[in-house]
Amino acid sequence: MHDFQEEASDSNRSMKSATGDGAGSECSRRGFVVQAAAALAGASALAAALAPLRHFASDDIPTIDEFLQKHYKEMTREDKERVFARIHDAVQKRYGVAPKLLDPPPMDGVEFVYGLNLSRCIGCRKCVHACVQENNLSRSPEIQYIRVLEMEKGSINLETANHHYDPPQVPNPEKYYMPVQCHQCADPPCVKVCPVEATWQEPDGITVIDYDWCIGCRYCEAACPYWARRFNFTEPVLPDGELQPNMAYLSNRPRPKGVMEKCTFCLHRTRVGRLPACVEVCPTGSRKFGNVLDPESEVAYILKHKRIYILKEDVGTIPRFFYYFDERGSRYHEPIAPYTPESDA
Repeated sequence: MHDFQEEASDSNRSMKSATGDGAGSECSRRGFVVQAAAALAGASALAAALAPLRHFASDDIPTIDEFLQKHYKEMTREDKERVFARIHDAVQKRYGVAPKLLDPPPMDGVEFVYGLNLSRCIGCRKCVHACVQENNLSRSPEIQYIRVLEMEKGSINLETANHHYDPPQVPNPEKYYMPVQCHQCADPPCVKVCPVEATWQEPDGITVIDYDWCIGCRYCEAACPYWARRFNFTEPVLPDGELQPNMAYLSNRPRPKGVMEKCTFCLHRTRVGRLPACVEVCPTGSRKFGNVLDPESEVAYILKHKRIYILKEDVGTIPRFFYYFDERGSRYHEPIAPYTPESDA
């Protein structure tokens, strides 16, 4: 303590000597006051920003770390490590499962596209339920990324489609089926309208959302011509034991209430060489997925040789999700055996 006091006295004497009249000491005090005022103003601004959160339940209020978290694209590796550790602990505390949280980047030379064979789809909705399980979607209320429309044969009128069909078995020979999900547009209107840039398109063609940056304004939902985005009006519910622990920050990690979410082509799988869950589970091989930049890929072949249909092509979004048909008389155009839910038991 004695040495510190002596050093402080020497410092004051040096400052007075330099100014000749003690003005240096006054300047030092003034600087301290300015810095303190700036710090107080910053704290006041933060308190004002957090003030509206007092109306929320305690579980809904973000921590200071969450509130001050950077946008995903601005985070350094160290920032991501801290954020991922926080998410890991939160998921483990809430669900009792230690997640494997990854952040796979887009691969060079890859542009993902998705093809769906309308000649083969039987409307069984196995893709819907596999997607719900793989992407940790809320079960109550249930959120689904994929809608399967029962269509009148000979018509492409979506206004007459039935999303809520529930026959004892499918397919209905008088109908055909059109699954609809995020089309991963090359010119996505959802990205254009987001006021905080919480959604953007990645180099591999996948449009993603930073759930921690989303403000829940739902502009993107209104802008999407394919009704492919979902909003969490309430806290999502996942039953015990049903959490998919292999997850990615921009994909299937559990989402909070009040944010948008959507299909990401299962990027936590596809960016490491696997297929989307809906492709793997399809019993008729209706779904095809791959890299359109690879001329040897199945999707590249389909685009070149099959009859292609683009849903709502007139809106100009340039989807990376397309439909195709098999030629009549081919072995793929023959009737398919009926499917009943009991057949999975």
